[in-house]
Amino acid sequence: MSHFKIGVMVDSFRLPIPEGVRKAREVGADGIQVYVVEGDMRAENLTATQRREFRALVTDCGLEISALCGDLGGHGFQLPAENPVKISRSKAIVNLAVDLGSKVITTHIGVVPDDPTDPVFRNQLLVCREIGQYAYDHGVAFAIETGPEPATVLARLLDEVACPGMGVNLDPANLVMVVNDDPVKAVHTLAKYIKHTHAKDGVQLKPCDPVQVYNSFAEGGIEGLNIGELFNELPLGQGKVDWDAYLAALSQIGFKGYLTIEREVGANPEADIRTAVSFLRERI
Repeated sequence: MSHFKIGVMVDSFRLPIPEGVRKAREVGADGIQVYVVEGDMRAENLTATQRREFRALVTDCGLEISALCGDLGGHGFQLPAENPVKISRSKAIVNLAVDLGSKVITTHIGVVPDDPTDPVFRNQLLVCREIGQYAYDHGVAFAIETGPEPATVLARLLDEVACPGMGVNLDPANLVMVVNDDPVKAVHTLAKYIKHTHAKDGVQLKPCDPVQVYNSFAEGGIEGLNIGELFNELPLGQGKVDWDAYLAALSQIGFKGYLTIEREVGANPEADIRTAVSFLRERI
């Protein structure tokens, strides 16, 4: 399984981005993913010179950019009134990906409804077709992150989108924590769409309503949900993801891309990321 590469979400180090890039090399990663939606790294804020300098920094560290994170937050692409701005910003992120030499942009689009006649499904479908086509025309792919809905539901949406510029960022922990879906089965269900993956682990403590969870994230009301009573993100190997079976499934479908470590909690992210790199190296 040595065809896999290990990436790190630079933001997980909770350091200034240039320091995070250097730290990624130090912990033994092959590449990095970085958020490009706010602050100094916001796509619209980066000048041509800054883009060249960031790309040079990554290259000088011996790394690749596994993906950009273009998650614009809120309700994803569920609300028509918000979508024109999000489409424009998503296209700007595609242009940045081209300048930085990245082939993948990951994003959340909001919870995909089980019912394809739901107006939300239609809203998401139309936006994904537009930005997917734009990405494809520029040699890039958007990858929808798994988790808010079962893999079968996301596959149905992507079948309807029918655009090679839209794919999947498979996050096994999200599937386990939020919808109690089997990541191994998800690999096979979404096989033709997987462009990138996150290496993250977790456990569901009790069933939850994905719509309520993601609406709370979108609207800033997460405190009232007691997330810690619903699910926990854990270091690799300590959650419910069956890593040997999961990696074997990725190998079986011919995936040859990145396993990008994302650590969103914990008091010592660098230590957790170092352990995660070692954990993956032992298995690939």
